[in-house]
Order: sequence, then structure tokens, then C-alpha cells
Amino acid sequence: MASSLLFSPSFFGNPIPISVRTRTPSCTTRIIILQASKQTTDVSSQNPTRLLTFLGKGGSGKTTSAVFAAQHFALSGLRTCLVLQNQDPTPEYLLDCKIGNSPVECSHNLAAVRLETTQMLLEPLKRLKQADSRLNMTQGVLEGVVGEELAVLPGMDSIFSILQLERFVGLYLKYLRSIAEKTDLGRLATPSILRLVDEAMSISRPGSHLGGRTSTDIWETLEHVLEKGSSAFAEPRKFSCFIVMDPTSPASVQSALRYWGCTIQAGAQICGALAFISSHFNAEASASLKEKFSPLSLAFIPQFSTGSSVDWNTVLRDASSEGPRDLLSSSKTLTSSLIPPVKFDPGNKSVTLLMPGFGKSEIKLYQYRGGSELLVEAGDQRRVISLPKEIQGKVGGAKFMDRSLVITMR
Repeated sequence: MASSLLFSPSFFGNPIPISVRTRTPSCTTRIIILQASKQTTDVSSQNPTRLLTFLGKGGSGKTTSAVFAAQHFALSGLRTCLVLQNQDPTPEYLLDCKIGNSPVECSHNLAAVRLETTQMLLEPLKRLKQADSRLNMTQGVLEGVVGEELAVLPGMDSIFSILQLERFVGLYLKYLRSIAEKTDLGRLATPSILRLVDEAMSISRPGSHLGGRTSTDIWETLEHVLEKGSSAFAEPRKFSCFIVMDPTSPASVQSALRYWGCTIQAGAQICGALAFISSHFNAEASASLKEKFSPLSLAFIPQFSTGSSVDWNTVLRDASSEGPRDLLSSSKTLTSSLIPPVKFDPGNKSVTLLMPGFGKSEIKLYQYRGGSELLVEAGDQRRVISLPKEIQGKVGGAKFMDRSLVITMR
């Protein structure tokens, strides 16, 4: 189950708008932390609200890493919330706190919430009913729908998690646009649906986004909002992504490399790697693992007893926790040290794509628009790379060098 993002205006004050243009890796499980600045009224560019997520194979320690990070930021004086979207009781055990579908204060500066689709169904339906009562678009049909009787179908977890993001930026409208572009029904119905959705949004938030404008104006406005929001995922100070692994498991390590590549394909960047050190993992093995993930920063989270309630002050203040805490704190300043996912070399007329975790046979290249773009397909992601004029042309060859695919143009 994927976890998602929390909306709680009373807790976060003024969150940043976030949207996406590409899907995050569907092969991963995510646990996300939303971290606000020390002053909830501070919305300056120096202290924006941050989003952190942890990717990795099942059993690699993502949940424990997320709780460790949440406790770290809370202890640092930052208002922090841990957001879950599964029924794993581990966070409740580690936090000694019952987590429900409303934000609950677990300790000073730290809240947690569990997103449940059955509950997330109710609030949007309620607001749509209120909007429909004003517009009378369904002639009372919507009023007869009982939210508690609705079934949760495959895929609805992700959809309703995105509906939570709606309270930031109206992200679900991206899906409505997709419907409008792909189906005749969507082309006919979407303007009406947009008015209903806009009315529902204005019930909980004053001010209309659409204001009676034409469909073209509406789409241009929404495209601008989504384009602006998507840039947040490329900025470590707003969005930090970490891969987590069990260093004693080759499958977990290899999966972490693949998730690194998937994340790049999805338009984001990995800020660092975390691993849980054990007594069987010696200095030589640690050095080898760091070399495998170089130049990513790799930090080891110490093993701590979970046989009873965890004393987080003791765990975090221990010298062995300095490495991961430094990595978490510095992640928003790592922009200069991150490997650029794409490098252009006009002199050699080549393009270098960082593709960790993928083999040459797993990557497909397509060209459109007269050789001005490259479409890269790997895993379950596609991305379009616009080529500078000096490099534009047909693909002449490709070879792998140090986790990167070097493409020569002709």
C-alpha cells in the first residue's frame, strides 16, 4: 500500500502547493513525512514546508526509517507529521501512540495520521452533495448515494490519496483533464464536472479557481498551477527522497539501486541512502556498500531494541545516530552534490543519462519531432528529454558507463 500526504491546516499553517507530472515509481512502497518550519507563520522561500519519502523493498526498514526521521525533525524543533496509508501497526508500536484517520499528537512537535480510503470517501462526497444541492446538476441522484455503503475498488487508494492533495492545489483536476482528452464523454461532460468540482472546492475554501471562464482558459490556468507545483519535486529543500535497504540482503540492495533509477525516471532525485547496520556487517562491507551507491551519501541507522517502548531521546542522542541525522538535516542543501540525471556534451554530440539499477536491454529509446527529443522508457516510466540544437539528430549508438547510458547522436 502506498502512503500519501496529509492536509491539516490547523497543524501546518500554510503548506506549499505540490503537484506531479509523472508517476512516482509504482513498484515501491512509500512512507512520507511532512515537515513544517519552526515558525508555522514562516512561509518564506528559506523555510518552506518539506516533504520526505522513503523507498525500498518490503522488509528493508522504511517504516522504522520514517519514524526515526520524524523523531529527529521533531527533536530539532520542527513541527512534523508522519503520514501512513496502510494498516501496519509498527509505527504505533515505535511511537507508543494510537494512530487514527485524524492527526494525533504523539509527542512534542510530532503528529501522525493514517489515511484510510473508506474514510476519505466521505468528505469529498459530502462536499459534492453540497455543491450539487446548489447547482442541481444530478437532479437529486447524488443525494441518494450513501458514502458508508460505497465499496473500495482496486486503485481507489491512490485516487483518494490524491484527493487529499486537492486541498493544496486541486491536483485531481489533472485526472479530469486526462478524461477529457481521451474520451468523447469526457469532452462533453468535463466543463460541467469542473463547475461542480469548483463549487465543491469553494465550500471548504473561499474563492473560485474557475470563475466562470471558458474551458480553454480553465485548462491553461490548471496547467500553469500543475507546472509550477511539479517543480517542487526537483528541489531537495521542498522534496527529499531516500532509499532504504537491508545491507545484509543482496535483493534489498539491488532493489534500492532500481528504485534510484525509477525515481529519476519519475522526475525526482534521491537525496541519500539509509541502511540498518548489524553486528554481522563489518567495516569492509560498509565501505563496499558506500562505493556501490557512490556518489550518493549513505548513512547507517543503528540497531535499537524494540522489545519495549523505544526511548527516542536516547536513540537519537547516541553518537551512532549522528550520521543518519546529519544526512536527513542536510538533504535540503544537497542540490550541488546531486548527480544531474541528464548531461549534454555538445563537443562529442552525446547525451549521458543516469540510469542506476537498469541494464541496457531494459531501456528503450524513441525519437519524435525530427530528432529534437528523446523519449526514454525504463521500468514503468517514460520521460521526454528535449535536446539542445547542437546535439539534435538521430541516435548513432549507446553504451553503458558507470551506471549511466551514454547516447551518441549523429
